[in-house]
Amino acid sequence: MLLSAIILISLAFVFYSIGVWSEKIQGQLLIWHLVVFWIGFTFDTAGTIAMSRLEVQFQFSLHVVTGFLAVLIMLFHAIWATIVLIKNDEAARTNFRKLSVHVWVIWLIPYVSGIIIGTK
Repeated sequence: MLLSAIILISLAFVFYSIGVWSEKIQGQLLIWHLVVFWIGFTFDTAGTIAMSRLEVQFQFSLHVVTGFLAVLIMLFHAIWATIVLIKNDEAARTNFRKLSVHVWVIWLIPYVSGIIIGTK
């Protein structure tokens, strides 16, 4: 189960990074970015669920709290991207692009802390 969770979370990192950084480099939000955001969110959610099944007793920690917040922020990000593309408003697209890298950085906190915890 641990290996499955690690693979799922790592796939989330790959897909989410591709989506965020390609959007940043291309300078515009495209439909394929949206698809990759949702794929990343799906892998992250599945990996988080798998990780939670490994815990014998739930304990609050920085990793748990930031991980939960990261999943919620990824969900918000994907929903907002969906709305922006449906509305097709250039001002909304510009504002969205300003947020994406920040969301990715926030997501990195539990990802990196999980790696650190796992290597102890």
